[in-house]
Amino acid sequence: MVNIVIIGAGSASFGPNTLATLIASPALRGSQLGLVDLDGTSLERVRQVAERMNEAWDAGMCITASTDRRRLLPGADFVIVSIEVPPREKLWQLDWEIPLRHGLRQPYGENGGPGGLMHTFRQVPPLLAIAYDMERLCPDALLINFSNPLPRLTRAVTRYTGINVVGKCHQIKVGYAIVAALLGDKVGIDVPPGVRFHSDASNMPVIGLLGEQGHRHFAIKAAGLNHFTWMLDVRRREDGADVYPALRAAAANAPAGLDPLTMDLFRVFGYCPVPGDTHLAEYLPWTHDPVSKPWERYEIPLYDWGGNEMFREFSHHRLAQMASGALSVEGMRGAISEGAVEIVEGIVGNCNRYDEAVNVPNRGAIANLPPETIVELPAVIGGAGVQPLHVGPLPPAIAELCRREAALVELVVEAAVTGSRELALQALLLDPMINDVDRARAILDDYLEAFAPYLPQFARPAQAGA
Repeated sequence: MVNIVIIGAGSASFGPNTLATLIASPALRGSQLGLVDLDGTSLERVRQVAERMNEAWDAGMCITASTDRRRLLPGADFVIVSIEVPPREKLWQLDWEIPLRHGLRQPYGENGGPGGLMHTFRQVPPLLAIAYDMERLCPDALLINFSNPLPRLTRAVTRYTGINVVGKCHQIKVGYAIVAALLGDKVGIDVPPGVRFHSDASNMPVIGLLGEQGHRHFAIKAAGLNHFTWMLDVRRREDGADVYPALRAAAANAPAGLDPLTMDLFRVFGYCPVPGDTHLAEYLPWTHDPVSKPWERYEIPLYDWGGNEMFREFSHHRLAQMASGALSVEGMRGAISEGAVEIVEGIVGNCNRYDEAVNVPNRGAIANLPPETIVELPAVIGGAGVQPLHVGPLPPAIAELCRREAALVELVVEAAVTGSRELALQALLLDPMINDVDRARAILDDYLEAFAPYLPQFARPAQAGA
């Protein structure tokens, strides 16, 4: 019997799909499923939904729930984590607004830029607390991390604990949607006019549809860093033919508005980025100049904080309807997996399953990136765990862009753990969006004051040598 614990199970966006795919899995029938969330109301709602799925689908699972993870972690084989320090949208908006006071307009600010720095500082302590509890209570369990900033949090676990961890993200779907948009006419895919792939809840349906159609016709091998991967090889599934020449030709005359930053970099570097413009912009120094205003040229929108908060509220309402029985759970039977069930099934069943995108320590898989770097690349999942495929070196210029971000990750993670203002300032100055020392100091001072209640590590004296 497999013992699976989900921490952050009350998440309105992540929780339902993950629950549904785990409970619907024939390979996991009869497993033990523990649900953890700090919000007792959300947790009880999700527990009721899980029990309804369990009964309706005859899954035979033993389901427990607790706001105290330490009650459920002992004996766990897999610990699936998707957490956010609340209130997510309000904090994210502050991440963006504070630099703007000092003349810096971030294009997105979730995983990179000053906003990504503060997001990391808030997220690292609670994730490491989970990993420390795992070291005591289930040291052999695999931590499957979905929390952002994903490579930074995953690196914190590998650097400061002995827990085995893999990060999962579904951004590869955007890569398939991009390929579908560029080559759809060659395989009969109907591409809507004016399609774009910004990371926003309202845009998810079109990304999902085109991503699924692209996946049906093409196979992508991509590698790099999370939200910063690049297509190294693109082939037609039907006969294995290399379609990169056709993809490059299509990019030269891409439809106006089709992720202009992605298309620009594709033409410059010869390889297509995967994540779409909103995430891609977070790691680059060319998207925030106040004079040329590249965000206008690339048409990069801001995150829709209010709209996504409304979507979250709607998702909680739908969960409540399912919990009460007013809405059937049958609509969740075909839920799209976030990737956790494939990892669990692959390891438990020794399936040697191919996974297109996992986040793990590099250890030579990408020849020209450091061994400790958390890289995103394909892997085989089986009884031996998650085994990344060696993809060789990245193209030199792309490798350098990734290497710079990888070096920044190391400094950001250390600052997040030690609470060192000196390291925090150094990390901010190494960020590609920062080009002024005084501006960096001012942003950091305002950040640490505004977020003081969420940053306990900065309230204590920094560790020696920090």
